[in-house]
Amino acid sequence: MLDEARDDADTLSLATVYRALKSMAEDGEIVPVEVPGESPRYEVAGKAHHHHFHCRVCGRVFEMPGCVGARLDALAPEGFAVEDHELTLIGTCVECARVA
Repeated sequence: MLDEARDDADTLSLATVYRALKSMAEDGEIVPVEVPGESPRYEVAGKAHHHHFHCRVCGRVFEMPGCVGARLDALAPEGFAVEDHELTLIGTCVECARVA
């Protein structure tokens, strides 16, 4: 992606990209999307609570609208108070499944 961005800004450095991401995250413009075993990705802040699907084949991450959060409380041990959660489903997206 850095190479694609350099098509518009040929002197763009990776350090500049990381500084911009850090600044945007600190300002609350973007939020990290944590994908197990990978570097954080980012999305625009302020969206309704949702989860993600990570395709193992192509590496893309898809947003899944909605939440099953109320049912997740039942998974916590008795006496524990669930305050938040993140859920990432991992598998094969529809496009990659067609190729396989």
